[in-house]
Amino acid sequence: MVKNGRIQQSLAYWCLNATDWQWDCDRICDAAVGLGCPAVELVPPDLWAAVRQRGLQNVLAHNGMPGPVFAKGLNNPRYREEVIARTKVEIDRAADSGIPNVIAFTGYRWLDADNPRSGEISPVQGAANTVKGLTELARYAEPRRVTMVLEQLNTRDQSHPMKGHPGYQGDDIDYCAEIVRQVGSPCAKLLFDVYHVAIMNGDVIRRLHQYRDWIGHIHAAGVPGRAELDDRQEINYPAVMRALLDIGYQGYVGQEFIPTRDPMEGLAQAVSLCDV
Repeated sequence: MVKNGRIQQSLAYWCLNATDWQWDCDRICDAAVGLGCPAVELVPPDLWAAVRQRGLQNVLAHNGMPGPVFAKGLNNPRYREEVIARTKVEIDRAADSGIPNVIAFTGYRWLDADNPRSGEISPVQGAANTVKGLTELARYAEPRRVTMVLEQLNTRDQSHPMKGHPGYQGDDIDYCAEIVRQVGSPCAKLLFDVYHVAIMNGDVIRRLHQYRDWIGHIHAAGVPGRAELDDRQEINYPAVMRALLDIGYQGYVGQEFIPTRDPMEGLAQAVSLCDV
């Protein structure tokens, strides 16, 4: 159980539902309530009402794109119109349901997201395209009191489709932070995933301080392997959580690891480590 509660924690739906464990929404909500976590995230819209009925907050919504949701992004004019249209629908849904954040992605760097041999969008052009698209979404989201959170993803891990994302253009936290800075909206923030940042950039605590004003959401998982936050992984999560307190972070930390053993055991350990 959460004892201190200074770090608000949420459980990521997909890690417990779409993996080998296949927990349903009720079981995930039961786990959140039992652990003292006030929230869940990335829950399909048809289950949002069930989350509310359990007295839990849903703190992060998908962008409405079909999977893989991060492949066709704002960096590519070929997909940007579709991404913006689908995301606006999700922003409206989120606003109606009191969900504060909707996720955003740069997309793959390939001209055809399904074909790595199709040529590449340059980093400069990809950033400019993403700024343009994210600016439009932030303007749409602002009167609806929703924040777009742009996620950096690692491209190094090729062992599993949800552990790394080769081809994703926004694989550098500095690159993504500069995009958010250029948008310059209170409704455009970073989704700072500690797992991805550690793999691609390192120096996690320094970067938390560096980008403190632009962080809208946090994700946590063990490195390497995106597994539990235990002594078989390298990140000192209590220190990371204390850094979040030091910078005055008021958002949520989503437990987004893929369980390799009894999920409740791993969740209890992770929640306890982050409850500084």
